[in-house]
Amino acid sequence: MQIEDFHQRLADLGAKPMHIGRISRAWLQGKPLDTGTRNQKTENFLPMAVRDALPQLSSELHGLARLASEHPAADGSARLLVELADKQMVESVLLPRGGLCVSSQVGCAVGCVFCMTGKSGLLRQLSTAEIVAQVALARRFRPVKKVVFMGMGEPAHNLDNVLEAINLLGTDGGIGQRNLVFSTVGDPRVFERLPEQRIKPALALSLHTTDAELRQQLLPRAPRIDPEELVELGERYARQIDYPIQYQWTLLRGINDSQAEMDGILRLLKGKYAIMNLIPYNSLEADEFQRPDGDRIVQIVRYLHSRGVLTKVRNSAGQDIDGGCGQLRARAAQLRSKRSQATPG
Repeated sequence: MQIEDFHQRLADLGAKPMHIGRISRAWLQGKPLDTGTRNQKTENFLPMAVRDALPQLSSELHGLARLASEHPAADGSARLLVELADKQMVESVLLPRGGLCVSSQVGCAVGCVFCMTGKSGLLRQLSTAEIVAQVALARRFRPVKKVVFMGMGEPAHNLDNVLEAINLLGTDGGIGQRNLVFSTVGDPRVFERLPEQRIKPALALSLHTTDAELRQQLLPRAPRIDPEELVELGERYARQIDYPIQYQWTLLRGINDSQAEMDGILRLLKGKYAIMNLIPYNSLEADEFQRPDGDRIVQIVRYLHSRGVLTKVRNSAGQDIDGGCGQLRARAAQLRSKRSQATPG
């Protein structure tokens, strides 16, 4: 189901824009579609034909994103394995303090070498309805005040649907535009389109290194934008919306945790309207990549922070359950494959 189809079906039943708006708000807030207000019951507001159709519509909307499994973590987060109507799986993450990380694609085409999602390649795009349905699902569990597009997929590769989702969440969804965070490896279209939007989200840019050649190795199918140019584009947007850019840096031991890289960060970000988010790699013992030792992480933060670059450590949610992005989906796919092979033909 597309958002336009949902709205058109309501209109065909006799719903006016004010009716459609109330039903849309109820859905996006995780409430029953027939939710009334303090002063007005639904039966005194919605046309009879619309009220009669709501159970079927509600069932279809719930089918856009169903909870397949929930994996709580000690940090207060919970990773959600979400099944879509076609049985494909994506991941959402309930974050502490009212945050939610959502997916925009099944798989991803960028192929970041340290990302489980990238190893599967791109299977398909999520529709706008499937993106916001993750928020509606999460809000049935707990309040969601912030949505970050940092789950499976590269939002810039599904730009129209993601921007429509941001507009819906920033209006009917009741989420402030600075609490909507668009995360990207960097794509020229992002810097053209975001300033034109009614809802202008905060921006997170995946930097990971200040070395252009190394960045191409780590993010093999990302646009070929030098780190210097990417930061300049980010700085321009930050000044336009008067809100700092978050730069994402997955810390990989022996790869991008050197003194030369730290000095490169100072060269690029000192004086910029920016926050550096260091994300220690969520490593398993047998992984090709490993996170730096805790002492080294502390040294890096102190070095950058003391020299004028606001730096924070952002540990991936759910590390105690091996919940790096894409891992739950990968395990579910493997289990499904084994069951299929075990079933007699």
